[in-house]
Amino acid sequence: MSSERTPWVGDLIHDEDADRRGIVTNVLGGAVWELRPELGPGRWTSEHPERLTVVTPRERMGDRL
Repeated sequence: MSSERTPWVGDLIHDEDADRRGIVTNVLGGAVWELRPELGPGRWTSEHPERLTVVTPRERMGDRL
């Protein structure tokens, strides 16, 4: 990851393994990150938060609306 913080619910991220951007919707047991596309339907998961780069932190996501 390019930042020190672990991605969390509401963060816009880039998933290096899936080569796509998405929003973290849930973190299960601190081991599985549930993600949805930035736009449109769909879901995927990641068990490798070190491969998720925060593009826009959740605190700034309201600025994108």
